Amino acid sequence: MLTVSNLSVQFGKRILFDEVNVTFTQGNCYGIIGANGAGKSTFMKILSGQMDPTSGKVILEPGKRMSVLNQNHNMFDDHTVLETVLMGNKVLYAIKAEMDALYADYNDANADRIGELQVQFEEMNGWNADSDAASMLSNLGISADYHHTLMSEMEGKLKVRVLLAQALFGNPDVLIMDEPTNDLDFETIQWLENFLANYENTVLVVSHDRHFLDAVCTHISDIDFGKINHYSGNYTFWYESSQLAAKQRAQQNKKAEEKKAELEEFIRRFSANVAKSKQATSRKKMIEKLNLDEIKPSSRRYPAIIFDQEREAGDQILNIENLSYSLDGETLFKEVDLNMAKGDKIVVLSNDSRATSAFYEIINGNLQPDTGKFEWGITTIQSYLPADNSAFFNNDYTLVDWLRQWAKTEEERDEVYVRGFLGKMIFSGEEALKTSRVLSGGEKVRCMISRMMMLRANVLMLDEPTNHLDLESIQAFNNSLKNFKGSVLFTTHDHEFAQTVANRVLEITPKGIIDRYMSFDDYLEDPKIKELRKNMYA
Repeated sequence: MLTVSNLSVQFGKRILFDEVNVTFTQGNCYGIIGANGAGKSTFMKILSGQMDPTSGKVILEPGKRMSVLNQNHNMFDDHTVLETVLMGNKVLYAIKAEMDALYADYNDANADRIGELQVQFEEMNGWNADSDAASMLSNLGISADYHHTLMSEMEGKLKVRVLLAQALFGNPDVLIMDEPTNDLDFETIQWLENFLANYENTVLVVSHDRHFLDAVCTHISDIDFGKINHYSGNYTFWYESSQLAAKQRAQQNKKAEEKKAELEEFIRRFSANVAKSKQATSRKKMIEKLNLDEIKPSSRRYPAIIFDQEREAGDQILNIENLSYSLDGETLFKEVDLNMAKGDKIVVLSNDSRATSAFYEIINGNLQPDTGKFEWGITTIQSYLPADNSAFFNNDYTLVDWLRQWAKTEEERDEVYVRGFLGKMIFSGEEALKTSRVLSGGEKVRCMISRMMMLRANVLMLDEPTNHLDLESIQAFNNSLKNFKGSVLFTTHDHEFAQTVANRVLEITPKGIIDRYMSFDDYLEDPKIKELRKNMYA
């Protein structure tokens, strides 16, 4: 059990947390959520002892071990991969290190100490530590060939996986993870989801991946108004119930009986949905106990993302023939053939993000392919959100003047008109007069979305559109694309985004393509496609 008692955090005059009292119990997984700046990362650092609160304390039950996903990717550069994982259990690793040192200088004087250490080591299942660590690494996609490699020689994405294995190693009593799915592929995330869904100890996780939060969380811990409140259920349940709570509070004249019936129907629907979960029984009981009055309307602001089309496209959207591209002699993809139909919403996949980014750059005329050609339908209007948007912000324009660059008429250049688009993306008042150079990553993406809305395209191209966005913006973006009547090509690491938007999957590989009209989940689970994908990257 982990308890937070009377915790307050203040920076200057700003109060981040005010007398927070909350308990995290065994067997539950808590998704820590809150708007940008609410204090999620600060709270996790305080829990893990990396930062002190202004007042109050954090109490870990005596004899329990806490493990934290390390964010410093270079901390273990002088150690091998396997050794780095073992260091996740500090007590076990210290015993092993002392035994190794004593064995290296063995004599009668230290024999008794070695015996004591061996007993402790065996009680902690130490003799299986190496094989357990190796198994954990393999499950996270780090093959045995790398297990004795120095961390300094590992590329960044693989380091992330090693540090994740380190955090999970040794069955910690409390596991704290900030954005654990970053740089993981869908298969590895799926393995982690299954691992945590069956985990019997306490987990606290911050993530922008809604599918991940839905798969692993028994509770949502919402940071809002300087407090932290637990709510039973996963992220989607919290989101939809908070929306229902806000709606019902806004309808003050609605009869109590009608509100109760609406709540009961909502609970019935979610109770049916959780039946698929490994934690179904406990979640169902939690949901049945839900009191909507306990859920407060959030202080969060959700952007209003609405993609209107200047005109409806005809039947011919995009035709691609024999498109191939290589970089420094390495083939990223080849022989891409695609006939995109009206209304297609295609998720474009690859194991290499350079391939998908190059694909978008080619069909936007910014990059020359090795072979092949493409042709857009004459009625199409395209709009593109690149993964790297830095070229758009190398100026000192205010946001109003920045967005004016894409106005097509005098009416669209009007300040009131431009501010309307910025306001929808939560740039209101003085915020619309910020200069483009000082924007955060999330603010830049919201500006790019404002630009796309102004262009009123009927074909949207999105390369990792959720990068840098908070959960509120991701949710709004996701909903807008589900409702968009035009065509979409997009690449994302957000599972929920892919599953709820795409009706077609295109995977581009060094050996050709896989193109299927099916849902994203069905694509990942199809045994024949799994085998085909393996061969495409072999």
